[in-house]
Amino acid sequence: MLVLESAGGTRDAGVVDLPGLLRSGDCLVLNDTRVRAARLRGRIGSSPGEILLLRETGPLRYLALARPGRTMAPGSVLEGEGWRVVVEGVWPGHVAGREVRLETDRGVALEEIGEVPLPPYLKRGIQDPERYQTVYATGPAVSAAAPTAGLHLTESLLEEIAGVGVEVARIQLEVGLATFTPIRAATIEAHPMHVERYQIPEAAEDQIGRARSSGGRVVAIGTTAVRCLESRPDDRGGVVAGVGETDLYLRPGSRFRVVDGLLTNFHQPRSSLLVLVSAFFGEQTIRSAYRDALSRGYRFLSFGDCMFGWRRG
Repeated sequence: MLVLESAGGTRDAGVVDLPGLLRSGDCLVLNDTRVRAARLRGRIGSSPGEILLLRETGPLRYLALARPGRTMAPGSVLEGEGWRVVVEGVWPGHVAGREVRLETDRGVALEEIGEVPLPPYLKRGIQDPERYQTVYATGPAVSAAAPTAGLHLTESLLEEIAGVGVEVARIQLEVGLATFTPIRAATIEAHPMHVERYQIPEAAEDQIGRARSSGGRVVAIGTTAVRCLESRPDDRGGVVAGVGETDLYLRPGSRFRVVDGLLTNFHQPRSSLLVLVSAFFGEQTIRSAYRDALSRGYRFLSFGDCMFGWRRG
């Protein structure tokens, strides 16, 4: 873990050192969403194809990405053993976007026919799909990708953090297109953000409120937690509980009203995640930190290393 020093510069540490960077009265916030087995590989006639289920819109109906998109026009059927996906329409949110209906044989669950949708840059699968879930993931599997900063945390580390007087709050943002769609526009400002669903329980509102009232700081684990919290700020540095959808796009010039500290992975160029961390820490700080990480052999992306620091300004 690369630590961004408040006075400038960086130092090497480990995730096990995180409790020492926090203090009693702080509030650590986790996105406890669970990843669904969202990738279905099958055949369209005699040709291979796949569907990535992004978001459920009704019973067994989803917004999805189709591959190859040119062969999956409305009316197309992708079939596998014990299941079929019927393309019912085009979803204009993405060039490969489709509205689909999933049909399965009686008693066959999505977890039995689908795969955990690992990022495309991971060329080898993982034997245990639970490795792509955080240890605190809970509830129905609704996300199309993991909030990967949380993969660094263990149950024992979370217990240690709680043991030093830090409250651990849980929220949920369903990870989808807004998180992993690359920036293809000519400018950062022209990039369209997709909608993702979120839930902030009253318990999390209360925990963050207690931290604020006692002078504590709010620390987010991952950029998805930041987007969720910053989508429902109150006027006191806390959040308002609720359920909704957000297309919040945090970029240089955005105001951060809730989050003080952030643990995050190292992100790809032309990603909205890199834009967010540049806005949070400052562009020059991130440029310098990424140079340090590269020179010291840090690993990037989902199963790589991470960085931690406090918001500048």
